[in-house]
Amino acid sequence: MNRRELLQSAALIAVLPMLGHAQTAPAGDVATTAHDAYIHLFPMVENYLSIYQWMLDPSGSQYKGPPNAVHNEARVYTPADTGVVTPNSDTPYSYLMMDLRAEPLVLTLPQIEPGRYYSAQLIDLYTDNVDYLGTRVDGNDGGDFLIAGPDWKGDPPKGVKRVIRMPTHLALAFFRTQLMGSDDMPRVQEIQKGYLAEPLSSFTGAAAPPAAPAIDWPRISRETAQPDFWKYANFLLQFAPPLPWEGDLRARFATIGIAPGAPWPPEGMTPETLAAITTAADAAKAELEDRAHKLTSSAGMFGTPEEMRGKDVERAVAALAGLYGNSTAEALYPNFPLDAQGNPLDGSKSNYRLTFTKDAMPPVDAFWSVTMYDGKTRFLVDNPLNRYLINSPMLPGLKTAKDGSLTLYLQHESPGPDLETNWLPAPDGPMNVVMRLYLPKPAAIDGSWKQPPLEPVPK
Repeated sequence: MNRRELLQSAALIAVLPMLGHAQTAPAGDVATTAHDAYIHLFPMVENYLSIYQWMLDPSGSQYKGPPNAVHNEARVYTPADTGVVTPNSDTPYSYLMMDLRAEPLVLTLPQIEPGRYYSAQLIDLYTDNVDYLGTRVDGNDGGDFLIAGPDWKGDPPKGVKRVIRMPTHLALAFFRTQLMGSDDMPRVQEIQKGYLAEPLSSFTGAAAPPAAPAIDWPRISRETAQPDFWKYANFLLQFAPPLPWEGDLRARFATIGIAPGAPWPPEGMTPETLAAITTAADAAKAELEDRAHKLTSSAGMFGTPEEMRGKDVERAVAALAGLYGNSTAEALYPNFPLDAQGNPLDGSKSNYRLTFTKDAMPPVDAFWSVTMYDGKTRFLVDNPLNRYLINSPMLPGLKTAKDGSLTLYLQHESPGPDLETNWLPAPDGPMNVVMRLYLPKPAAIDGSWKQPPLEPVPK
């Protein structure tokens, strides 16, 4: 039994005797522990909500395919895609849920032409971005990459470019392939066919190891994610060995019954304690919602496990506002929580103008976009143009002023035929606007470039 397994076993063994302490402890202590546990584990449960819809529920509308195989979509996201909040509509996605319990997987990326962006974002169960494959890190030459779980011991085979070790047994690879224009989809499809995932034993021709035990995946939906939060959290913790700095944290969570594979609610927990934990979870969710509505940038909100150590609030807000967001070096997400006058964005009350001067266009090495979302659901907005974003590949078709500036019109009604090329349709109510800067230049990262304000125009 390794150190991580010992820690998990110790946490489980500790649950019952420590529950007695939790139920006699001051209510404030129980509430504080529940609050901290909720914040820490919220991204994990949100992650499972998306993974379940995509890879574990064949009967669902968002299903892509089973684990350990790459599933491609030769299209961009629309309002019908509700498997993840604030999705991008710039890059067709490919999906891979990785179950690394039995053996590693070998991921293959094809060689592609210079000037096109592609990436595979490797995300652990906590939603930390453990590493990347593709343009920024490896260039566009492609290759084979070994993705291993926390317990794998072995030597990588010849020909593998890099070994990436995931700290959790379950993980996600999220592929993005840049779409250069409406007629570019055939080339994207060709690239996507080159995204492959293969068990290590198959890649080397060796005998396969024993299969991992079957998992009874609990059903989850947006409606059950909050009321059954602790049940999902305990289920998922068994696939997430404690990170090196999490031993004390896991022990504290176990005092209120939060432990790998433990039943919820625990036997013997009083109604008063259960009510205190439920109230603390609801309050923590409200806190995250409030912070998410005030978010202005993704800087510091996404990163590796080491980079996100001690940043549970940031990690949870990021999962709520933009699950699976990229690390800053890969992409930066300037947000617009308020207009230039400090008011919440609402397409039923105002029209909005977003103007980039000729010398202050978003500084990127790949591409940029401005995407419109419903302010309540954080999903894309249905509209008569079927236009959900305006991005830099569209620049040749957009209208600019004589001084070279570019104005975008973010509003519910059309600004008129002459301006419709620059129209980003908004909902008739609360709205949310997110920019994406892929491969941002230093000026965007260090803050010397700032997004222009959204100027309201009364209706």
